Amino acid sequence: MAVKDIILGLSNANGPSGAEGSAARLAMELLSDFTPVVRDALGNVIAEFGNLNSPNHILIDAHIDEIGLVVTDIDNDGFLHVAACGGVDRRVLMGSEVVVMSKSKISGIVCCRPPHLTTAEDTKKVPEFTELAVDIGYPADKARELVTIGTRIAFRSRAASMLGNRVTGKALDNRAGAAAIIRTVELLEPKCSRLDCHVTALLSTREEVGHNAVGCAAFTVAPTQAVAVDVSFASYPGCPEEKCGKLGAGPMIGFSPVLSRAITKKLTATADEKGIKWQYDVCGGTTGTNADDIAVTAGGIPCGLLSIPQRNMHTPVEVVDCDDVENTAQLLAAYIRSGGIC
Repeated sequence: MAVKDIILGLSNANGPSGAEGSAARLAMELLSDFTPVVRDALGNVIAEFGNLNSPNHILIDAHIDEIGLVVTDIDNDGFLHVAACGGVDRRVLMGSEVVVMSKSKISGIVCCRPPHLTTAEDTKKVPEFTELAVDIGYPADKARELVTIGTRIAFRSRAASMLGNRVTGKALDNRAGAAAIIRTVELLEPKCSRLDCHVTALLSTREEVGHNAVGCAAFTVAPTQAVAVDVSFASYPGCPEEKCGKLGAGPMIGFSPVLSRAITKKLTATADEKGIKWQYDVCGGTTGTNADDIAVTAGGIPCGLLSIPQRNMHTPVEVVDCDDVENTAQLLAAYIRSGGIC
């Protein structure tokens, strides 16, 4: 399956942290074409293949949840009051279309005061969540009948192809990484190839609210090494170039005290050997990804990190280049075929 089609499909699925069901089910459907797949108690999607008796066990992970909102109250006029579910950027909320994930999906709009009624001072600040409300078009009694406190809310944003090989949509953090994992499994052809190592592909939940599920899955499957796949910053006007990668210039390989130097070295060597373009992603401390948690699970798991450059992170209009996703998958598949750092 073309990597662009995988990305577009996953982006359009809803799955805020703790309510990843729709996105997880789609991922399971895609993975099941290649290997058996299950979900664990926390909703993590897990597929194991290769030589299950091998002492060399490689875990590859990408989180499948997305940022969103959660309903905290319904006022007497029927407006939904909300809190963040993950690192939502309040600057892009006003006027955004959303989907209230009740039994029947309900369209809503984050209320936005007209500029005619906005003071000059108001334009200099970003409203707090306590000042925001979602309008679903119903009076209080009907709203309370259809929506319960604690219901998740996702952005409504249809993924779309851009010029070249780029796509835009919501949740590309980290559905782009999830697409790379699914494409990696496809490249490894579990049903017909004979891998010398044991491989676990993990699409983990709850990353956006504190990496709350990946450690449980990593503890359960007990790999001997791991590579996490996430997104990182891509350059565009106004962003510091030294902190950003470039779209279309290949995966960003992580360098961090948290990460295994041996895995990082093997990833760079494999990329060079296969002629895969790559970029640096240097962190002086932790990485802010699931790699931080995998590395300190149980007695410790050597872990590497591949990141896909992305613009407009944590907005409904994130942008990635499909070539970067494909090259991430190609590098990850080559790393696994080589046995990693065994």
